[in-house]
Amino acid sequence: MGTGDNPDAAAAHDVAPAGGASRFQAAGGTLYVVATPLGNLRDVTLRAQDVLATADVVAAEDTRVTMVLLRHYGIATRPLSLHEHNESRRAAHVEALLRAGKSVALVSDAGTPAVSDPGARLVAAIRGAGLPVVPIPGANAAVAAISVAGLDAERFAFLGFLPTTPKARDTLLSSVARLPFALVVYEAPHRVVRTIGALAEALGGERAVVIAREITKKFETIVRMPLAEAAAWLDADPNRRRGEFVLVVDGPSGSGPADDAGAPPIDIDRLLRALAEDLPPTRAARVAAEATGLARDLLYARIRALKPGAG
Repeated sequence: MGTGDNPDAAAAHDVAPAGGASRFQAAGGTLYVVATPLGNLRDVTLRAQDVLATADVVAAEDTRVTMVLLRHYGIATRPLSLHEHNESRRAAHVEALLRAGKSVALVSDAGTPAVSDPGARLVAAIRGAGLPVVPIPGANAAVAAISVAGLDAERFAFLGFLPTTPKARDTLLSSVARLPFALVVYEAPHRVVRTIGALAEALGGERAVVIAREITKKFETIVRMPLAEAAAWLDADPNRRRGEFVLVVDGPSGSGPADDAGAPPIDIDRLLRALAEDLPPTRAARVAAEATGLARDLLYARIRALKPGAG
């Protein structure tokens, strides 16, 4: 794709030609969405290092975590906190910085921001303000896990963190159970056993699951087994329940293009109502979009129609 196809990238190409070895310089008035390592600090791209070193402001999910990375690479910039509780408020501040000609790098604690991490609201606000947003791609836990899963399914649906209430969780899983896709779920250690049980009940114990734990870190573990066996595997050793998890459930038997017609229709309104009971409308729309492949803005509008008081 040429620069004419992506106006946001114009500033980047003015400094370092595509494919060149020149050091990249963050451009003023631009928000950079920067992927950082999942755990191993060597898993950071050269361009990410350049942006972090030359940006005027680094907006971080947890400044303490980001300081470790910045210090490791000799970057003196002190990060600005931007997390789920202050993101909406910070968006106005970041917009003001950009309009003043400053460059801002957005990072999360690990991996790619705005993917089941803070950042989506900020990106939407900055794009809505007509200011450039440039991705600096790199590590992503879901893609890393998929790459070593050996999937039979030709496609996958990213579900992120499942809803915490059983009703919303079960409704989401039942809506995607028969889709001919692999399903990718993020999970925390204190919920992983419960989530494995819910996946087995909703999807069937015969479906294969890849449990990817602590990806790129010292105790990285990646195993594949039937869902019916996964809870016992986790219970066999307390250490297996530690760390951050990506769960990749392979598609149902025979999943693929020829099986598409056999999938039952999804009751979108039922799914949206259940998600909206547990999640803010923007998050509910995002989860539904990831699960169904439908446009997030259309799903958000439908949630507002179903629950007129939602904001």
